[in-house]
Amino acid sequence: MAFAQLPEVEAAAVPADGFLLDVRENDEWAAGHVEGALHVPMSEIVARFGELTEVVADGRRVHVVCRVGGRSAQVAQYLMAQGLDAVNVGGGMLAWHAAGRPMVSEGGQPASVL
Repeated sequence: MAFAQLPEVEAAAVPADGFLLDVRENDEWAAGHVEGALHVPMSEIVARFGELTEVVADGRRVHVVCRVGGRSAQVAQYLMAQGLDAVNVGGGMLAWHAAGRPMVSEGGQPASVL
């Protein structure tokens, strides 16, 4: 699979009000995520596709993120094939954290990227 035509945006360039889809696993999400993001692990994307389309029914862009960008690139490609406006967040949550973008965790500990 080639991702040459896959649109990608840097973490620092994701709009503050942009819609973020986090496709990491539950433990990764719990350690640190973007407040307001929709969490759907990659393995559940097909089964929960209807839930996603309800959220983006207004046609807004889906910014897909994982840890470094590999899983999210695959999911973004799938979403584009389904007709959604999707873009991969280059560098994933590691780039998000490095850019100083806000993150929260579950359980009150400082947010981190697993």
